[in-house]
Amino acid sequence: MASQLLFFAFLAVTSSIALASDPSSLQDFCVADATSPVLVNGRVCKDPKLVEANDFFFSGLHLAGNTSNAVGSRVTPVSVAQIGGLNTLGISVARIDFAPWGLNPPHTHPRATEILTVLEGSLKVGFVTSNPENRLISKVLQKGDVFVFPVGLVHFQQNVGHGNAVAIVALSSQNPGVIAIANAVFGSNPDIPADILAKAFQVDTNAIYGLQSKF
Repeated sequence: MASQLLFFAFLAVTSSIALASDPSSLQDFCVADATSPVLVNGRVCKDPKLVEANDFFFSGLHLAGNTSNAVGSRVTPVSVAQIGGLNTLGISVARIDFAPWGLNPPHTHPRATEILTVLEGSLKVGFVTSNPENRLISKVLQKGDVFVFPVGLVHFQQNVGHGNAVAIVALSSQNPGVIAIANAVFGSNPDIPADILAKAFQVDTNAIYGLQSKF
């Protein structure tokens, strides 16, 4: 009898979760809209009566990003900032273009796990596990390969081919956030004091000043 009650309790809980997470109408969405006073998940909500197809639409992901920059890569995000209808839905995508030997530098997504698929080229990818192990998990990917970067961990992608490379990533948040490690450490505003970084990295302060001047 106890096992039957446990079974029915389990069914009730799972059914309620399924119903709660199944948006049956536009009333269950919070489409981001800068003109609305209602905030959900940090974004203002559009009146459901005014929601239209364009609130769930983005065009242009087939276009290559401009990789003429210092690192030779370009990320084209499609998150809640681009599609208001993604708000609260817990998913987003991005396209990453790489010039030959281009790099998407070490960074983290504080609110999302990332899954990457290589569309063209060859990419060396990797992430670093948390303290105290700090283990590098790395692999070279070819066209059609898929790799996962767990939420919050420092990771990178580099084109290791002589031609351009393209990848599509999906992220488990409509607003995954990104923290570029070098930019955050050496390009903060105001600067992190050079003596602190010099001690942390065990280098001379002049080396820190040189790095801060680049960011």
